[in-house]
Amino acid sequence: MLAAHVVLVGLLVGTTALFSALSILNVRYGARAIRENADWLAEELGVEDPEEILGYQRARTGASLLQTWVSLALLLGALYAGVFTAAVDALADTGLDPILQGVVFVGGLLVAQRVVVVPFSAYSTFAIEEIFGFNEQSPRLWLKDQLLGLAIGLVIVLPLAGVLFWLIETFATPIWVGAGWALVIGVGLLMQILYPRVIAPLFNDFEPLEDEAAREAIEDLFEQAGFAASGIYTMDASRRSTHLNAYFIGFGSTKRVVLFDTLLEELSTPELEGVLAHELAHWKFNHIWKRVGASALQMGVVFAVFGWLLGTDWVPELFSLPAEATYAHLIVALLFVYPILELSAPLLNQLSLAHEREADGYAVDQLGAAEPMVGALATLASENLANPFPHPWYAAFTQSHPPIPERMRLVRERVSEGSGDVSVDAEPAADD
Repeated sequence: MLAAHVVLVGLLVGTTALFSALSILNVRYGARAIRENADWLAEELGVEDPEEILGYQRARTGASLLQTWVSLALLLGALYAGVFTAAVDALADTGLDPILQGVVFVGGLLVAQRVVVVPFSAYSTFAIEEIFGFNEQSPRLWLKDQLLGLAIGLVIVLPLAGVLFWLIETFATPIWVGAGWALVIGVGLLMQILYPRVIAPLFNDFEPLEDEAAREAIEDLFEQAGFAASGIYTMDASRRSTHLNAYFIGFGSTKRVVLFDTLLEELSTPELEGVLAHELAHWKFNHIWKRVGASALQMGVVFAVFGWLLGTDWVPELFSLPAEATYAHLIVALLFVYPILELSAPLLNQLSLAHEREADGYAVDQLGAAEPMVGALATLASENLANPFPHPWYAAFTQSHPPIPERMRLVRERVSEGSGDVSVDAEPAADD
């Protein structure tokens, strides 16, 4: 039993320590690289004050590390001070069906998690984002978002948890493992349809794109690629932040394009076409389904491990949990599995990196030029104060997109190779 405790604490603390070390290493590495490549930043990204990027990265990293360690301390405290077990015992004493006990317990966890996160979210929004000129939220809107986010989380997660607990209570291990896996994957796919139609409009207003020139250019781009979407929408992101972004979401006839209004203000029409052509490539090359397949494989392994852990005697004994509280056993099992998922992140990130490079290449091919895509990347990086030079180890574990300098170099090289010209761009050096 002692060995199991050592493994659990080692996984939780060790993984957190590893990612904290990588975050600190990334900030230091980025600071050195940004200062060494100040001329490149000014020429390519239009960054006049590199120290602003460094300050933003330091502030965000520091706040994130503090939140992570406080959350871990509270989790370990709840486990080893007996709070977790006491809560399970209290629910058992109510006489509720074990499945309902599990649903109540998960609801309590979601509320507790939100309470822990709220101070850090407030600091990030009204201190860090405010100082660096990104925040546009009022305290009232921020509070509404917190409460609405919690309510939506409860509506989605509690029924899912209830069905999963019912499967565990009702069926043998091989059956509930397979059914639980299918349930989670199915809900994930369903959210691709429900999010743009039901959830996102609760937070933002979505209006059809009014810019005639931009809409015609986008529609021509889609027509050339044989792509159909249910609509091109502008989202009022400026109500909350000046950050720039755009996304595609949905399957089949529910696909839609969403552009932040802040993005429309900063990008030219050709640059906007480059961003959308990149996103379009993810559908054209079935990147979405490939990632779904990779995630499904990952979740299959996770559920197989859950099945094994719940079949052991030592999982419930670890924190003296009642035998009938299988929901609590599953939560303890999750504590063993989650760190392993984090450590395996480079595997999925490698797949994503390959997809992003392929999408960049497709965008350049569609536009027949590199500079619109280069300009879009430069604007996105500079306006969002992104770190152009992440440490390779940090990037391997946490980033699904290649660094901006690499992407700019590759798109220019693609055009140069196609025309027979020599590449004009040299990627800035950032030696380790």
